[in-house]
Formats: sequence, structure tokens, C-alpha cells
Amino acid sequence: MNFVSVRQLLTKSERGSSVHRPWWHYLHIDMPLLTGLLLIAAVGLLILYSAGGQNMGIITRQCLHLGVALLVMFGFAQIPPSTYQRWAPLIFFLGITLLMLVLVAGHRGKGASRWLNLWIFRFQPSEIMKIAIPLFLAWYCHRIQLPLSGRHLFIAATLMLIPAVLTAKQPDLGTAILQLAAGGSVLLLAGMSWYLLSSLIIAGAAASPFIWHLLHDYQKKRILTFLNPERDPLGAGYHIIQSKIAIGSGGLFGKGWMHGTQSNLHFLPEHSTDFIFAVCGEEWGLVGNLIIITLYMMVVLRGLQITVSAQDTFSRLLAGSLTLTFFVSFFTNAGMVTGILPVVGLPLPLISYGGSSMVTLMAGFGILMSIRTHRKLLTT
Repeated sequence: MNFVSVRQLLTKSERGSSVHRPWWHYLHIDMPLLTGLLLIAAVGLLILYSAGGQNMGIITRQCLHLGVALLVMFGFAQIPPSTYQRWAPLIFFLGITLLMLVLVAGHRGKGASRWLNLWIFRFQPSEIMKIAIPLFLAWYCHRIQLPLSGRHLFIAATLMLIPAVLTAKQPDLGTAILQLAAGGSVLLLAGMSWYLLSSLIIAGAAASPFIWHLLHDYQKKRILTFLNPERDPLGAGYHIIQSKIAIGSGGLFGKGWMHGTQSNLHFLPEHSTDFIFAVCGEEWGLVGNLIIITLYMMVVLRGLQITVSAQDTFSRLLAGSLTLTFFVSFFTNAGMVTGILPVVGLPLPLISYGGSSMVTLMAGFGILMSIRTHRKLLTT
């Protein structure tokens, strides 16, 4: 049986099954993806209740964040991918304009200028760029002949670096890394040759001394602390040392829900935000952490399935980038908490307390659902 006949069989099968589509398909909701996201969020609320000192106020606010994020996801799922393709350049350059505005007139807090104050609420333009960058690069790659040539790669990489550098200057190195991961995944999926990839790695290694001098003092300390946390156990190394103690003391099955000592006695800093994965390790042990990792991988695998089934270059590149960026975000958080990566200040997706990153994340999943549910059936 040749490829054409297989394709015709699949088409007939899809036509027949389209008559009996479930009700959520007409709402442009992908139920396997939504189920995985809700399971992570539910587990996150349990962990956050313990990490937050059994404070129902934190849980109430987190539920509000989750509700808003789900509404945003549902809204983004209704928009066809063709519309995102038309809007991509406008969204990208609007995001860069907002990033430049942050540097000039941004609201300053905790030593960083990352927010724009609109009186009613504040928001981070850098969060928008985690979606705007893959949108724009997918649009750009869709318009040229793939795989990427050296000239097209240079143009795409330059456009990707502009918002990342503006974000790093706020300073917000963690979000800048995610922006680079989002853009880099598009270029990788677009067929970047191994020669070009290895050349970029060599160039990055050669430029590392120059990059080192551009880093802020606290960022340099984080890298040095990653290499040797014990060099400053009561200062820069305190976070990661306490995190390792929390995870190690949990053993295989943990100390039990709400029985963690490192978080409840406030030895573990940022235990409800960046280091909440350590709370899970202490209270639920290795088994609990593996369950959480499994839930994350379920979502990643579903995102990859949507990527493979996408019907045009723009949708495939965008879906793949959003999925891989989600993977990088939770892998980076788990890595920094366990000491295998430097501390960069990234939250654990859908579990750490906070609203901005959750809304952006769910907007990305709304786009994934749009790509899945707006597919057109083949006619040949």
C-alpha cells in the first residue's frame, strides 16, 4: 500500500469520526492536554497549601490566578492559527516597544525594573515575549525556504536576541533564558544544520569572557555558587544548600504532607515560589517528585503529538516551540533546585505561586489547542 492510499484511508477515517466529535471539540478544547494541566494545577494547590503555611488566602489568590489563566487559554483557543500568523509581526514589534518602555519608565521593585504600571494593574512585557518570539520566528520561517540558510539564520537570531537582551537588562535573566529557548527551538525545528548549530555553540563559548563582564554581580555569584555552593554557605550558597537538605531529608516517600521542617520553619527561602519543588521532595519524597515529573511529561508528549499532526509549517514550528519552552521551564526549575543548574529565578510552571507567568503559560496552551482543533480535513 503506497503513501497516497494510506493518506486516503486516514482521510476517510477522519471524515467518519468527525460526525461523532465530542462536545469539547466544538469549544476548541483539547481534553487530554487540559486534563494534564488541571492535574498539575491540583497537585500544585496541595503543595502550595503546605508551603504557604496552611494560609487559605494564598490558595484563594492562586485559584483566582488559575481561573483567569484558564479563561485566557479558552479565549486564545478560539482564534484560528491563520489569525495568529497574520498578527505575529505586530505582536512581536509591539512587545519590543513595551520592553523599551519598561527600561525608560518601568515600575521598579526588588531591585529590578520589569513592570509597566497601568494604574489598574501591573504587567511584565517580558512575559508576552515568551509567546511573541516563537510566533514571529515561526511566521518568518514559514515565508522562506527551509532548511535555514546561514543568512536567514543570522537574521532570525538577531531578531531573537533583541528582546532577550532588553529583558536581561531589566534585569531578568530567567525570563531572557526562556525567550532564547522559545526562539532557539523554532530555529532548531526549522532545520538548522548541525554545522550551524556547532558553530553557534563554539561562538558562544568563545564569547563567554565578554558575556561574563556583562553580567550583574549577583548573576556572577549565582554561577560561582553553582560551581561551589559551600564557598558562601550563609550567603549566596544558602538557597541551594537548604534546598538540597530539604530534598535529601525527604527520602523515598517523604515526611508527609504539611510535615516538612525546612519550609515550615523557614529554613528554605522562597519555598512557595521558586523553590517549591524542594518542598515536594521533602514532604512527598522521591516518589512524589517522580509523579510530578510524570505529569509534566504527559503534557509535553501531548504537545509533541499536536506538533506532529499540525498541517502547515507555521503551526508545526509554533506548537513545537511552545511545547519545548514548557519543558525547558520546568526542567530548569527542577535542575536549579536540585543543584544541577545555576539558580536563575524561574518558577515551577502551574505550581509556584504567581499570576503573570501562569497566564502567559496558559495562553501558550490555548494556542496549542487552537492548532489542534482548527485542523482542516484532507480532501484528497
